Formats: sequence, C-alpha cells, structure tokens
Amino acid sequence: MKPMGSKSRTARPMAKRKTRPAKPVRPPAAKKQIEPLDDRRQVVINEAARLFGSKGYEGTSMRDIAAAVKILPGSLYHHFPSKEDLFVAVYAFAVSQSLDAVTAAIANRTDPWARLEAACIAHTQGLLDTNSYAAVLISHLSVSNLPNQVVALRDSYESVFKELIAELPLPPGIDRRIFRLGLLGSMSWTITWYRPGGETPATIVRKLLSIIRRE
Repeated sequence: MKPMGSKSRTARPMAKRKTRPAKPVRPPAAKKQIEPLDDRRQVVINEAARLFGSKGYEGTSMRDIAAAVKILPGSLYHHFPSKEDLFVAVYAFAVSQSLDAVTAAIANRTDPWARLEAACIAHTQGLLDTNSYAAVLISHLSVSNLPNQVVALRDSYESVFKELIAELPLPPGIDRRIFRLGLLGSMSWTITWYRPGGETPATIVRKLLSIIRRE
C-alpha cells in the first residue's frame, strides 16, 4: 500500500547531456631556440675578423658581414652602431689573442735573440693561421684614420717587440725603431705571398732574422 497523502509520481528518465567531441590534444609547440646575445655578438666578431683579415677594412662592408652571419643589416647595427665600432671590437680580440701567443712563446727563454725569434714565430704563425684574428692587425685603416682605441691597442702590442729589440746586443748606430718597423713589416708581408705546403712560418722567421742578425 502507498502511504496516505502521497501522490503517485512517475519516474522520468534522466536527460542525457550532450557531449562534445574531445578536442585533439596538440603537442606543445617547440620553443624557438634563441641564440644568446653574447653568442650572436661573438659570431659577428668572428665573421668580421675573417672578412677584415681577407678583404681589409675598406673592402669590407657591414652588408658583407651581415650576409656572412645571415642576419639583416639592421640587426647587425643593433649589436654594433657602426663599422668602426665593430672593427675596434675585432681588433681588441686580435691584439689579445696575439699577445697571449707571443707572451707564452717567450716565457721560458732568456737569450735576447731567442726571445725575439720565438716572438716573431708566434706572430707570423698567427698571421698565417686562418683561424686566428692576427691578420686583422695588418688590415686596418690608413694611419691617419685609425680610431684612437685601435692606435692604443696597436701600440700596446708593438711595445712588446720594442722591449725585445731593446734587449738585443746590436752594434752602435743601429736605429732600433727602424729595425722594429722593418721586421714587423717583413712579417706582415708574408700574408700576401705565403702558400701552405711550402716553408713553415718558423723557417721563414729564422731565415729573415739570419739576414738582419749581426753577431
């Protein structure tokens, strides 16, 4: 029996909720690899060093460097406001690299001629090494147009050779300044005629010094 006062209720079936098809799950988008600013700057310096070393300062444009790095010229100016600023940065690296090589070469030598020979070999090897920045040292602007920073860097590097030549037991009357400039110029000229597979930089330097050395 049904309880008194209760009304009969007919059970209604529960309405089914409409289900939407599940959205396909997409894998998370790969994050774009952004090269750190310092790395990009170093890549620019590396390519600029290569181009300055092979084509010279005047023969290298910012557009050339941007193309080598595969960026737009405008992006290049984001890192370096001008070609001169970029050249100063490259030259600073070149001086640091060459100075380290020369300093290491003469570290354990005491004889003045042996020290000069070791320094000249390290310098010439750097000039002829395509992976070195040293070629930039002889690719600069004309002397009258050199930026002040480059002049200071150049003088600091050449002062090492000035000190080495000052220690040499040269005969009286020898102009050590002309000796130094002539020696550096002779080594710089090797970059124009040297061909791999011939005489080594060390052999070239020893033959060069044998011409100008006086006992």
